[in-house]
Amino acid sequence: MHKKTHEKIRDFFINMGKRYRILKPLAVCGLFLTMFFTDLFLYCSRSAKRFACASFVICCFFIGSSFAFPIFNQNNGFVSAPDEEKDIAAVDSDLDFVSEDVSPDAVGYDTVANETDSHDNTVRDESGMLLDSDLIYLDDMLEDLETIEQDSDETESSQDSFSPDDWKLILINKQHPIPDDYDFVLGSLSGSMKCDERIISDLLSMVKAAKEDGVKLVICSPYRDPDRQKMLFEKKINSYMKKGYSYMDAYKLSSQAVTVPGASEHQVGLAIDIVTDNYTYLDDGFADTDAGMWLKEHCDEYGFILRYPKDKEYITGIEFEPWHFRYVGKPAAAVIMDNDICLEEFWERYL
Repeated sequence: MHKKTHEKIRDFFINMGKRYRILKPLAVCGLFLTMFFTDLFLYCSRSAKRFACASFVICCFFIGSSFAFPIFNQNNGFVSAPDEEKDIAAVDSDLDFVSEDVSPDAVGYDTVANETDSHDNTVRDESGMLLDSDLIYLDDMLEDLETIEQDSDETESSQDSFSPDDWKLILINKQHPIPDDYDFVLGSLSGSMKCDERIISDLLSMVKAAKEDGVKLVICSPYRDPDRQKMLFEKKINSYMKKGYSYMDAYKLSSQAVTVPGASEHQVGLAIDIVTDNYTYLDDGFADTDAGMWLKEHCDEYGFILRYPKDKEYITGIEFEPWHFRYVGKPAAAVIMDNDICLEEFWERYL
């Protein structure tokens, strides 16, 4: 009977060990490896179906990861683009600046009059900094804003319970898009810049209070219509695809930088992006500015919350945005900020 290949190799190493004492260690190693790989091959050949099924299940698991749950992806559950600059809000905002300069004499609004990006009116210099070149003072806005403030002089008492039907507490995210029957009225801030008219009084009070503390707040990107939100999201996807990402990967990354159309709080006029006069980079660095620290400490006093806090990305699905503030009303804002939770956690605990 003819010997099989592995048997010939085994006999070779056995004879080598017997004939040459100095080569005995090498012969032992060769004999061990021959037996190991022979047994492994025989096992795999007899269990081919089992390995094929296991491989299929593993492939399905990786291919079927959901867009809505980035926690199951990379980097400890949160997808981040390598070497991607974090001036996210610069792409995700209108950048028609509204200055905080509200005083008995004038209300100042910063507007941009330099060369703009034809897609989203974003204006930045070579370093990515937003340009704040022109100031337009609209004195006639003061009377209107003061009237709004006086007419909205209703105080919110502390609440032991909260209602999910309260317009201030509406939860909007990827899993909870804007309801078709949600209704609201826009109030004008400056020119085409608008927000829900019910939050203007508290927004104005917050800007004034910051000014009294020596902090200048600059408001950008309040209300954003659905078409513009869709354009911004598609533009972000295209920017990732130009860098070599597939459409699915570009979608995942974009959904963490620009909110999916139909799931943006900007579309209901309750979200406000805020920067400051001496730091117009829309990145994590804003959190360390006087304005960023003042807002985090005092925003709840005026009904606002830091909507996308640090270390809550796995819940919100959105990267840390220290410039993005959302109106929820004073009682809810106090609970959220005092307990260092996000709006999703507030809903889970109180609604």
